[in-house]
Amino acid sequence: MSVKRIAVAGTCGLALIIARQIHDSTSHQLIILSRSLQPGLQSQGYQCQVVDYNDPSSIQHSLLGVDTIISTITGNAQLRLIEAAVASRVRRFVPAEFEGRPSLRTQNGLLDRGRAAALALLQHYRGYIQSTVFVCGIFYERFSVNGMVSLRIGVNTGYGNEGDYMADPRNMTAVAPVYDSSQNLSVLCLTSVYDVARFVIRALDMSSWPAEMSMCGERMTVQNLIETMQSCRGRQFYPIEWQNPANLQYQMTMAQMAGDTPKQRKLATLIETSENRYAFTSPGYLNSVFPDIAPMSFRSWFTNNWASVS
Repeated sequence: MSVKRIAVAGTCGLALIIARQIHDSTSHQLIILSRSLQPGLQSQGYQCQVVDYNDPSSIQHSLLGVDTIISTITGNAQLRLIEAAVASRVRRFVPAEFEGRPSLRTQNGLLDRGRAAALALLQHYRGYIQSTVFVCGIFYERFSVNGMVSLRIGVNTGYGNEGDYMADPRNMTAVAPVYDSSQNLSVLCLTSVYDVARFVIRALDMSSWPAEMSMCGERMTVQNLIETMQSCRGRQFYPIEWQNPANLQYQMTMAQMAGDTPKQRKLATLIETSENRYAFTSPGYLNSVFPDIAPMSFRSWFTNNWASVS
């Protein structure tokens, strides 16, 4: 297995979990790209490079000898990074996706954060650089104590705090998008960020990359998810609002009329969930390629995460 130079762009929680996995469990050379100095990371032995994403020469300089980029940055910075990667002859690029299948995402812009533009640019340059989207569904960590922002994930998404998505396990209230538009039970796939990192790192050594690579910790109905959280907490959600797309769309219209963007963002994720946009066939592609990776179950993760909260 050849040693490669891998660049992780960003210093959010997901970036650092992936970087730590590369650092601890592979012989690849790792470089972390950051907008600012990272003395804390450097003191732990990580090689960090300060990058100005408004300066193409700064980005290209940081990509010398890099084989693969794993991006956790969005917007214009990611577009500049893709262009610099092509100019620097980087072989592979992983865009900041890590959610449902991009083809199922609503084109409403609320949840996009520049991701569609990045995929379009990678498609444009596909003759020069390989790329893949890692499809993992919803992070377990959306249901973390203190929210996924406690891991510095999803800080700017509008649904990163505790209780922002579907369920508030501390106060036991829930808005559950349990039915799709055909009144069937809605389904979603979920994976812990730590398992996502394990699959991503193993995929670095694959000889070829399909356009998408899915992985899945657990696939379940929204109803099962709610019941699992109730069982782990030993309490019932009350109140619990069972929702379908039509009800959620009505609430979205009201939020739009009120100009309430934070509420629109939270409702958008619930609408996507109710329309099965975070669901894909299980086991995921990478689960089949790497059967020795046994992802943590949602029940185990949730029980462990909430053990200290009465």
